Amino acid sequence: MLKNRSNRNTRPDPTFATLIPKPSLPNSASSPADEIPGIRSVSLARPLHWLVLGWQDMVFCGAISVAHGMALFLMGAAIATVAYQRFWLLAGALSGFLLVAPVLATSLYALSRARERGEKADLGVVLKTWLNWQGSHLNKWGNDYWCLVQFGALLALAATGWVFTSAALITLLAPLPIRNPADFVQHVVLARNGFLFELWLVLGGVLAAPIFASTVVAIPLLLDRRLTLMRAVLTSWQVVLSNPVPMAFWASLIMGLTLLGMGSLLLGLIVVIPILGHASWHAYRDLVDVSTLVERELR
Repeated sequence: MLKNRSNRNTRPDPTFATLIPKPSLPNSASSPADEIPGIRSVSLARPLHWLVLGWQDMVFCGAISVAHGMALFLMGAAIATVAYQRFWLLAGALSGFLLVAPVLATSLYALSRARERGEKADLGVVLKTWLNWQGSHLNKWGNDYWCLVQFGALLALAATGWVFTSAALITLLAPLPIRNPADFVQHVVLARNGFLFELWLVLGGVLAAPIFASTVVAIPLLLDRRLTLMRAVLTSWQVVLSNPVPMAFWASLIMGLTLLGMGSLLLGLIVVIPILGHASWHAYRDLVDVSTLVERELR
């Protein structure tokens, strides 16, 4: 176990990360929860190391980690089964489903957090993450208590909007009705006339880019520390703006591995999702200096 990593808040190793001065924001000193923590810069190759650490966490946690991938595989398979003959809906539903994956992976972050602290990374951690969230809050009606619920609702709203946008785009502009994956490939992806597939990708990218910037470290940060949802999202954006090339590489790795998982009849997601979930925790720990923020305990 990595017991000596329990106090990694300051990340003293300078070989891979450089602390970027905090941005000065109005009223940032009013409360620790209102502060934006320090941001570190990392090298271009650092995302590959996150994947290695994610793989190690998945192997260490074993079946409880893989079960997360299995759950998302089953959810994806259910979507594919229901919408198979309505591929104009399926394309948006599956891609929209991935927008809320960062929230669904919350307990993977908790497992990596437990391993980092030298604690048991087992089913008990998962249950505490989803069932005992209220135990870490004094004020059940405050914004801090509902931050993950709010974030999940916003991502679900964005995913729903993309589903309808994707369905409308394909239905209105496709030369023929798109009923199954073969129709989508033939009449949208490989269409000789028109740019429907390119337009579909561009619109998806326009939606995915700000969501990636808003979530890349926000959810692990909310799980680990006490701060407001707005500050967590601003921190996530600051991470991307301070590390544009490494974060673009990280986004491409996430996209490539996810497409690989989906392209294998969704079976690859069983392994890809746990690796990416655990790796995202290590990305957060490398990129954000949380030494000034109050730790959140799940009891």
